Amino acid sequence: MEISNASLLDESTACAEAMTMALNISKNNDKMRFIVSNNVNINNIAVMKTRAENIGITLDIMNDADILKSIKEPNNDIYGVLVQYPTMNGAINDYTSLCSTAKDNDIKFICCTDLLACCVITPPGEFGCDIVVGSSQRFGVPMGYGGPYAAFLATKKEFMRKMPGRIIGVSKDTRNKPALRMALQTREQHIRREKATSNICTAQALLANVAAAYGIW
Repeated sequence: MEISNASLLDESTACAEAMTMALNISKNNDKMRFIVSNNVNINNIAVMKTRAENIGITLDIMNDADILKSIKEPNNDIYGVLVQYPTMNGAINDYTSLCSTAKDNDIKFICCTDLLACCVITPPGEFGCDIVVGSSQRFGVPMGYGGPYAAFLATKKEFMRKMPGRIIGVSKDTRNKPALRMALQTREQHIRREKATSNICTAQALLANVAAAYGIW
């Protein structure tokens, strides 16, 4: 993917944020239906259900074959699809065709993935995903008796201003040396509410840095 934010609260809220972001970047405001694969972690589905109910999104859960049929239907009201890769049961499904069909029908395709798994399987960005989310727990973060873990959301540069959370960019310090700084922040706590993309995009900066250090190592 072309750009990633500087962490989110956890994988489940990252899925909910991606669902909302896909709605914000959809070209057709009349489409309010979002489909989730039944192979997605049940915790992720539960959080998405809560978010969808409060903002008027119709959330449907179905198997991958039925998803393909639904997005092929003419004049459907679907604006986005979310799958898990690898699935909740560890299966590695090929979503190339499903992703391509979704894009042909102007439907945003979201993939919830695992960073460590992406080291050995085809990364979601390579088969055309619009948004990729997941947890960094397996990327060097200890189990910690159930959490917390940093999540991530990656997308294409064209959607950058609709991303939740923070974007860290490269700048120069007073000695003209490369330095990292906050380039964009979209929380309603820091900008006008009507301009904000999210109000729950709490960062897990420490754990995100742990995952980054693990990656460097």
